[in-house]
Amino acid sequence: MRNALRLLALLAVPGTLHAATLEVEARSPEGAAIADAVAYALPRGAAPFRKREAQVEQVDKQFVPLVSVVQTGTAVQFPNRDQIRHHVYSFSPPKPFELKLYVGTPVAPLVFDKPGEVVLGCNIHDHMIAYVYVVDTPYFAKTGADGKARIEGLPAGEYDVKLWHYAQGLPAPDTRAVKLRADETVPAAWTISVRRMLPRPER
Repeated sequence: MRNALRLLALLAVPGTLHAATLEVEARSPEGAAIADAVAYALPRGAAPFRKREAQVEQVDKQFVPLVSVVQTGTAVQFPNRDQIRHHVYSFSPPKPFELKLYVGTPVAPLVFDKPGEVVLGCNIHDHMIAYVYVVDTPYFAKTGADGKARIEGLPAGEYDVKLWHYAQGLPAPDTRAVKLRADETVPAAWTISVRRMLPRPER
């Protein structure tokens, strides 16, 4: 069954000169909040690299979080918090890999060095699935259970603002060209189609 995901985005400029905030609210046509939608802003020019830590845990035979978003070049850890072994893998072109049967935390994290969608699985537990979405920008955020997210610290300039969801029906993220100035507010709204969404795992 196909649903429509409605994204209501407001680009609001705070008091700091040359800095903007992207406030995102994602809801279904029925008004339900949509979690795990990724919004990101690609600057028209070189994007700085911001080193951040990231990890995808295995807890109660689930990947946590269901969706992770990282900048290209980010190292990601895959700690196994269960008392049983997992075999984490991906066949996705941006980052094919295998972490063979293990417990605890692998010594070396994996560097996600190409943009795109990376689907994770476990070779032992077929129901386990998660997503790492890799973007060429440090300006990104993911909607929470309330359907809201904020991207802060955007310098004034031109951006391609994109929206991605793991269950979207389109082959590529929705895109909107936006020019940000330090003294204006720019509203934007669009819809994308999504297929059946997975339940959000709980810790």
